[in-house]
Amino acid sequence: MNYFYKIFSEIYEMAAEKMCLHCKGFIKEDSKILDLGCGSGIIGKNFQKYFKGDLIGVDIKDQRTVNIPFQIYNGISLPFSENCFDVVLINYVLHHCQNPSIIIEEAKRVAKDKIIIFEDLAEGTLAKLICKIHGISFDFLFQKNKETGNFKKGNEWGKIFENSGLKLVFEKRVSSICDPVKKKLFILEKI
Repeated sequence: MNYFYKIFSEIYEMAAEKMCLHCKGFIKEDSKILDLGCGSGIIGKNFQKYFKGDLIGVDIKDQRTVNIPFQIYNGISLPFSENCFDVVLINYVLHHCQNPSIIIEEAKRVAKDKIIIFEDLAEGTLAKLICKIHGISFDFLFQKNKETGNFKKGNEWGKIFENSGLKLVFEKRVSSICDPVKKKLFILEKI
């Protein structure tokens, strides 16, 4: 277990509550939810409670600080059959991946209904600098695999979603207007 997740657990709890509220109209109660790149599991646990859903978390390492059903996965192919989850949740994970398109394709394969993505956008000089620092510090404190971030702009994510055969049905800035790094919610469906 990573002790830095424990240190930041209260921040993750507050963020999780807001994230659930942002997704309220898009996830049905009793949904089967995959938390792809679940990290500490705190976000997934809150989604499980809020939506009264059946949730499983997957990640390349087990760093859970809360008890949720969990499986290790290789970062490339998910160990699940097609269309077995109502919703795939990917929260602030894609910028830590060398090839986020692979993750999105796998999410599409296992999702029946929706793919919900929260992501930081590197739009503007200050945002790019902050994202770079975030990538380096996250690798140092949590990942320890020399991945320092693959941050993109909103339109770049849009092209990746479209190339993956996904339709963007909703997007919303979920960070304060004062925050130099835009945090965005993307709701996607299969075409």
